[in-house]
Amino acid sequence: MRIYLLSMGCAKNTADSEHLKARLESCGHEVTDSPDNAECAIINTCGFIQDAVKENIDAILDLEALKNDGSIHTLIVAGCLVNRCEKELRQELPSVDLFVRSEEWDKVIHFLGGHENTNCPPVSPVSNNYHSRFLKISEGCNTLCSYCAIPLIRGRLRSVPLRQIVNEARIMCAARAKELCLVGQDLTVYGQDFADGTNLRSLIHALNEEIPAGTWLRLLYLHPNRVDESLVDFLMSQDKVLHYLDIPIQHADPEILARMNRHCNPEHLRGIFTYIRELDPLFTLRTTIMTGFPGETAKSFGHVLDFVGDIEFDRLGAFVYSPEEGTKAAAMSGRVSRKAAESRCNRLMTLQAEISQERGELFIGRELDVMIEEVDAEAGEAWGRSYRDAPEVDGMTCVTGNISGIKAGDIVRAEIYDCAENDLFGEMKT
Repeated sequence: MRIYLLSMGCAKNTADSEHLKARLESCGHEVTDSPDNAECAIINTCGFIQDAVKENIDAILDLEALKNDGSIHTLIVAGCLVNRCEKELRQELPSVDLFVRSEEWDKVIHFLGGHENTNCPPVSPVSNNYHSRFLKISEGCNTLCSYCAIPLIRGRLRSVPLRQIVNEARIMCAARAKELCLVGQDLTVYGQDFADGTNLRSLIHALNEEIPAGTWLRLLYLHPNRVDESLVDFLMSQDKVLHYLDIPIQHADPEILARMNRHCNPEHLRGIFTYIRELDPLFTLRTTIMTGFPGETAKSFGHVLDFVGDIEFDRLGAFVYSPEEGTKAAAMSGRVSRKAAESRCNRLMTLQAEISQERGELFIGRELDVMIEEVDAEAGEAWGRSYRDAPEVDGMTCVTGNISGIKAGDIVRAEIYDCAENDLFGEMKT
């Protein structure tokens, strides 16, 4: 059967979709990234915040229209949105043939039929970006931030066994992956649900030892409370780990952090970021901050601006707080108007634009390794990412010069001669 698989939402969903795709292919099905001539469509949904819910409902309705006009015969809705509101979806979408919760891939396999070949690889890329892959090391979360619906949707922490992760990493590298991005709701708690002492350090050490030389290891999503000098020292001692960390602080005012149930001491945050930059001034720091959380005042938001101005993150994602049903924050007093929250978000991103530009200028005259993602031979340029850039969320580096013969997946050396807010521009070194 020809199956169109649409993966929505975060990198963890992408990793889930790669497992589903591999199992479908092991049954003899053909999985495609286009609905053209497909008999079945599967959408792996996201239901994290209300904006995502709306986007995913619209995507389901588009697929439902394809089924109603006969373009596809079978429609399967899977993933987080089903976890969150399966009853409502069943009522509103009667033409959907199967609803399955996250990771319930056995139900999909059984429904579609076919004999599963257990000798096939456990993961299969869902895009043409084979050289950069997401490696999920855990699911769920025990931290229980007051605004976050993830524990309600995905449950409590469940770490993937270390040897399974290493095996998947080897398979990805054998399939030409050169960058492995480790994802989980919070990488720092990896292994806490195991009794044998396995933790993030033992996993990173195993990966660093067992994957091919030259492979990039990128760590995404580390809770700042559990990032200390010892962990930073360890990560910097591992030669395949990139000097890039995504540490979402969410806020910088102690009262707001306490209401978020994060209890991060801003001075700890300041200290750890300062320590990282003392070890490597060009270390790339990425964070996430929300504006408009209940109780946020002009003064507490001012603390965010001051903190961001002092730390100078290379990358920063900002978003407006969304009250999610079932979370403690949704019932909190002190609601901030949408207009005020959006205004603060815009102010924060205006400040960050200046900082990102200044951080980019530090690389002018320096050489960087760039992993190529797209080549435009006619324009004489190629676009890729350096260690500073996580896939899908950060900037790019444009490489010009003698680019003949290079292709997606190649890692080339470029001397940077200019920068924009998020992007760098370099000349290829021969």
